Amino acid sequence: MPLPSLPSGGLPADFVGAGWAFPVRTDAQGRIALARGTREIEQAMYLILSTYPGERPMRPHFGCRLRDFVFGDTSGRTRAEMAGAVREALLMWEPRIDVQDVAVTGDPDRPSLLHIDVQYTVKATNDWRNLVFPFYVIPEEGDY
Repeated sequence: MPLPSLPSGGLPADFVGAGWAFPVRTDAQGRIALARGTREIEQAMYLILSTYPGERPMRPHFGCRLRDFVFGDTSGRTRAEMAGAVREALLMWEPRIDVQDVAVTGDPDRPSLLHIDVQYTVKATNDWRNLVFPFYVIPEEGDY
């Protein structure tokens, strides 16, 4: 039996398929733009992390609690809680990946910016990848 052909994203087309590109837009022919392969998985992860639970009426538990940390400090404890929220959301809502590690680090030049680095493997191919998600907090007065 021949192996399935791999789209540009590196995954078998029948494993991931295609989904609407995020953000939604049209392609050069005026059709809804589609994302395929690992790009589709990455966009799904961004969507999970940028959606707060309760925003979607038909899927009230979908998303990640990251917005709970917008007004919080950027201490080690808060970063660990953020990492836990990200890991929990991705484990719940993205079954095509295995989350290996989540690290939250600050930007030394911008105290209101945190980088959430998600290291994961794609289950179908055991392909190690990472996604860096920027997260902005509102610093306390005097912190900026």
